[in-house]
Amino acid sequence: MKTIKVVAAVIRRGDRIFATQRGYGDYKDWWEFPGGKIEAGETPEEALVREIREELDAAIAVEGYIMTVEYDYPAFHLSMDCYWCSLKEEHLTLLEHEAARWLPLDDLRQVNWLPADVLVIDAIENGK
Repeated sequence: MKTIKVVAAVIRRGDRIFATQRGYGDYKDWWEFPGGKIEAGETPEEALVREIREELDAAIAVEGYIMTVEYDYPAFHLSMDCYWCSLKEEHLTLLEHEAARWLPLDDLRQVNWLPADVLVIDAIENGK
């Protein structure tokens, strides 16, 4: 099975976490943490900064590693490095996603998360 290596930003502002809704593919309308594929020669942190600039036209600070999720989707294996992040500026522009929401830390499950992202929610809820 093919492995896809990605990074995800868990962007935190106070007691809220930023979530984005996919607008394409097999998981259209499901929610996820923004991020994307690591390119050759990039560190995970560099990939995250680039992906958030491309997807949300925003600058972030990568503040700390949360976990690496290993998850088997039907067509591929996902390896996703997840990091706590904060915004360096307040504006966010959705360039690739259908919608976005700031979710309260104590009620993150109010949207339909992608299966791999649920594992990150579990870690956040368990105090990671």
